[in-house]
Amino acid sequence: MRNAWIEKRSQDACVTQMHYARQGVITEEMRFVAAREDLDAEFVRAEIARGRMIIPANRCHPELEPMAIGIGSRCKINANIGNSAVTSDVHGELEKLHRAVHLGSDTVMDLSTGGDIDNIRETILRASPVPIGTVPVYQALQEVKDVEDLTEEGLLAVVEHQARQGVDYMTIHCGILLEHLPLVEGRITGIVSRGGAIMAQWMMAHRRQNPFYTRFDDLLDICRRYDVTLSLGDSLRPGCLHDASDKAQFAELDTLGELTRRAWAQDVQVMVEGPGHVPLDQIRMNVERQQEVCSEAPFYVLGPLVTDIAPGYDHITSAIGAAVAGWAGAAMLCYVTPKEHLGLPDANDVRDGVIAYKIAAHAADIARKRKGARERDDALSRARFAFDWNRQFALSLDPERARELHDATLPEEYFKSAEFCSMCGPKFCSMRISQALGVGEGLANKPEIKIEALSAEA
Repeated sequence: MRNAWIEKRSQDACVTQMHYARQGVITEEMRFVAAREDLDAEFVRAEIARGRMIIPANRCHPELEPMAIGIGSRCKINANIGNSAVTSDVHGELEKLHRAVHLGSDTVMDLSTGGDIDNIRETILRASPVPIGTVPVYQALQEVKDVEDLTEEGLLAVVEHQARQGVDYMTIHCGILLEHLPLVEGRITGIVSRGGAIMAQWMMAHRRQNPFYTRFDDLLDICRRYDVTLSLGDSLRPGCLHDASDKAQFAELDTLGELTRRAWAQDVQVMVEGPGHVPLDQIRMNVERQQEVCSEAPFYVLGPLVTDIAPGYDHITSAIGAAVAGWAGAAMLCYVTPKEHLGLPDANDVRDGVIAYKIAAHAADIARKRKGARERDDALSRARFAFDWNRQFALSLDPERARELHDATLPEEYFKSAEFCSMCGPKFCSMRISQALGVGEGLANKPEIKIEALSAEA
């Protein structure tokens, strides 16, 4: 489908969605997104022109089904996959990709740092209908012996190589500056961003400014030619509650605001990455500060985790923060899996992370009163009241898990027809009692149920 759209614009020097939106053009990608989100196409165009919405859609990723990230659209989630030097291969990463997309992840980031990076990325791109993000400095580091050996030209060459492959958005750690490094003093966990730590090490070794900052215009030139969305990385995000909302974090945020406006001046799409580990009471302030400093560019947050004491359960500690961040105005939530801080996630961890974040994003959409956000909840509630188990499963975020848990403690003959679950049984089932009392919509469906009948069964 996208091949024809891409071909039509193949001779243009700048092919970004923002470029066309500012010319008053509603692209096919914008129309697709508008239909998908039940939005007016002109609204989508205006939001992209303004920078409040992005459509990550590299012209070299024809397999993509366009989607939007922005405060005017549904809250989105991202799933991180990728191998490490210790474990996983291309087949394992494909399994993670399919699991994430099947369960509803809106984008996927390939964060591979082990071997065979190029082949893994190419395979993922050709199999993915959702936008794919990367962190180019990981591959750049793989191609040299030490961090100190990275060069400006080498970093830009990797960015362009990945753009040609079809990567839709890239996390670039261009906001961490040499003058920010002393501000990290006093932190418990220092610099927890891998890309940020790499750039800090390079700057300290060479006593020179961040090359992604000094060569930012060259970076923008690549983005313009392929329509790569910049995901401005938060190198100094807090890695624990103690470090949240400190001078280092906000100094970098100010630089990201500057870079956002420089990118927009060249019609390059931008989203801004955010923390991290943040106490619950500081989340709204962080979101509102980003919106002010970065002129309302879409905010893409990792979590945030609201407590540090639950290794193995950080998909929960972070989903709590993610729901609050989405409610406050974050446009996309980067999932955290149970393996956070502990090891490389497998396909089952991906499942747990995606579902936790689908819950958080959906809760945020309901809280923001987005059009139609609660329709599925109400439909499932009606199915629950009517004991329509199959419809309940179909409407749930993870039908397989819901069916598995329902069937686990009931005799097989009750799997599909029981008008109760194993929690209450028929005698204590409040919904059956409610139907008999004439309370709720179930009365119309079950007129034969009487209180006397329930008493007799008891």
